[in-house]
Amino acid sequence: MLIAVFSILAGFAILLKSGDTLVEGASSIAARYRVRPVVIGLTIVAFGTSAPELVVNLLSAAKGTPALAIGNILGSNLVNLMFILGIAAVIRPLRVHLTIVTRETPFMLLAAILVLIMASDVFLDGTAADALSRTDGLALLGFFFIFLYYTFLTARGGTAEEGQKIRLMSAGKAAAMIAIGLAGLALGGNFLVDGAVSIAKLLGVSEGLIGLTIVAIGTSLPELVTSIIAARKGMVDLAVGNVIGSNIFNIFFILGLTATLIPLPFTRANLVDAAILVAVSLIFFASLVVSKNKMIARWKGAILVGLYVAYLAYTIYVYV
Repeated sequence: MLIAVFSILAGFAILLKSGDTLVEGASSIAARYRVRPVVIGLTIVAFGTSAPELVVNLLSAAKGTPALAIGNILGSNLVNLMFILGIAAVIRPLRVHLTIVTRETPFMLLAAILVLIMASDVFLDGTAADALSRTDGLALLGFFFIFLYYTFLTARGGTAEEGQKIRLMSAGKAAAMIAIGLAGLALGGNFLVDGAVSIAKLLGVSEGLIGLTIVAIGTSLPELVTSIIAARKGMVDLAVGNVIGSNIFNIFFILGLTATLIPLPFTRANLVDAAILVAVSLIFFASLVVSKNKMIARWKGAILVGLYVAYLAYTIYVYV
């Protein structure tokens, strides 16, 4: 137990330092090459902060534990959208650029909808069981490469955000900071998840609940740390892009790759979680579309955090 607690504390410390290093390097690259900060958040930062989810899902595929892989991705996306964006907005109101609302957010909503549709085999196709097949996984990977191609087409034209202070550095140093930050996030997330899972197993918690809560929250800590630090430094586009990009990466790339390696059977509870993810994504997108100033105010952030707490209560009730 003491080793597990030490692992959690060490993971937190590494995550905090690595997140700061990553944001510094990424913001410098965006400013130097006039790349939209949201593009850095959607690609380099999002991929890096999703590294723990990738590791967990690849290990789950290798060990034949699909429930953990599904819970990890669905849970992580719900953590990102409700808790992480909510906390970031409470710290600093997030003014979302119109391009994010009209270009990137629909990809995130599409990813959530596709998972729900692809996994609803019993209802839509009349099959004996619900699952993401290898064919579904390959289709998700195809959407991922379309997303990457589109993102790089719209990469140029970056400008500093109002009130933003960016420390310019050489391209080599900035790249090194990004690499060190990403490695540290993966290492810190691994320490924290290992410790949390060990404690959960000692307490006799089910695999599905571990995936949706402890592992999902643990693997989302890099996104949490990065978005909080980015919001505090005025890198609003980076904070929002990190969350949206991570959700897209998690489904299109990580879940797609996992389903390609091993078919992922969905339980009814998994389908409900997928439906909740679609609903939250749709509400988030619609709220930005109808908002005149495209602002996630502090009170909206508090509501998002409250919704996540309610979801946690529901999850514990269903799985325990």
